[in-house]
Amino acid sequence: MTPTPSPHSPSPRHRPSRPSRGIAGCAAALALAATAAVPASAVPASAVPASAVPASAVPASAAAGGGLNEVLFVGNNWDGTADVIESTGDYAKVGRIDVIPDRRERMREIHLNPIRLAFFLGIRHTVGEGHDQYVDDMYSTPDGSAVVVSRPSFADVVSIDVATGKVNWRFPVSGFRSDHMAVSPDGRRVAVSASTSNTVHVLDIVTGEEVGSFETGDKPHENVFTDGGRHIWNMSIGEVNNDLDAPWLDWTKGDRRITVVDADTFEQVKVIDMRERLDAFGREDLSDSVRPVAFTPDESRLYFQVSFFNGFLEYDVAADEITRIKELPKNPDTDEDRTTWVNDSRHHGMSMNPQGTKLCVAGTMDDYATVVDRGTLEEGPLVEVSKPYWATVSGDGRHCVVSESGSDQVTAIDFATGRKVASVPVGDHPQRVRVGHVPAGWTGPSAG
Repeated sequence: MTPTPSPHSPSPRHRPSRPSRGIAGCAAALALAATAAVPASAVPASAVPASAVPASAVPASAAAGGGLNEVLFVGNNWDGTADVIESTGDYAKVGRIDVIPDRRERMREIHLNPIRLAFFLGIRHTVGEGHDQYVDDMYSTPDGSAVVVSRPSFADVVSIDVATGKVNWRFPVSGFRSDHMAVSPDGRRVAVSASTSNTVHVLDIVTGEEVGSFETGDKPHENVFTDGGRHIWNMSIGEVNNDLDAPWLDWTKGDRRITVVDADTFEQVKVIDMRERLDAFGREDLSDSVRPVAFTPDESRLYFQVSFFNGFLEYDVAADEITRIKELPKNPDTDEDRTTWVNDSRHHGMSMNPQGTKLCVAGTMDDYATVVDRGTLEEGPLVEVSKPYWATVSGDGRHCVVSESGSDQVTAIDFATGRKVASVPVGDHPQRVRVGHVPAGWTGPSAG
């Protein structure tokens, strides 16, 4: 086993002591959200195949004519910007997009609404670690003309024109906070979690119109399109922004489950309660809050992280059972007080190489990332990174790219060797990283 690395010593701005989550105002606001927000009703829509924006989502004419460049979008959550970097090679910076050009208007609305202001401040002092959350997730449109962004503190999703930097459309989610998204394989639809209303909205990525929605467990988080776009999986993580983190208080975390729906009708197909599967596997001690996940290419296996655990589990989809578990090394310098871990995460971020042979895991609170062999579950070198928050796959499939939210950079790790190959600076608190497209020759909005 590779020795655990010495952690970085990032500035206090990036690794503050965890803000108190027992503030009366925040608690009242969060409680109100759970009861007052009304999920949007589901609206039937025609089927559109779906999953992550693959090359097939790019218009053939643009791809053939060299009209689009493949890039990585890096969402800088506390900055309210998205850095655009090359998707392969040296990951050089291409440009930057301001994803809150309408900030003044949004803040005026918030300050005129006491309830919205309470939630805005609640987000800042809980999940935001003392900062406003301006960009959680983002995907480009198929033609590369716009990037669609979920903005937690503004409780919305917006489309930003990459040429002008202006807002094309805005969709306010139900409740008071937007979160993770997923895009269909053809790039035409985007699903976004509305954290406080236990709802997932599915939008037309070009117009911003809602084509459907469905209800979830408490605090919907990650979304994944499967079966060529026929189904949507949503993982609800429950309450992660309070200090009730002792194992015996797990029952206070809420209804945590995986909800699978038909992506055409938005009707519920299946509910997977990982509590039952974990207990059957003999791990009653683990949380059933499913965090980032990674499917094998054939979608027969699901790998997932859970709150407070330094590792991940393997789930056989057809057999409906957990089959293996991998515990990864702990950093001896990581505080074992669970209330100091960001939003109940010890490890947060997973991706899988296109061949389905390697997993890349972000050890968030342990300050490392590592590549794990899927067959043997043996980890490779522990690559020292600072508070890695996400892991994705480079455009050519050769590298895992992790966001270092503690040092404001992204780092690429070779799937074959497990070694770091590049690091590039980005904005304040990078989180989600997604593959997308921009017009050829683009270097940033002309009016941005």
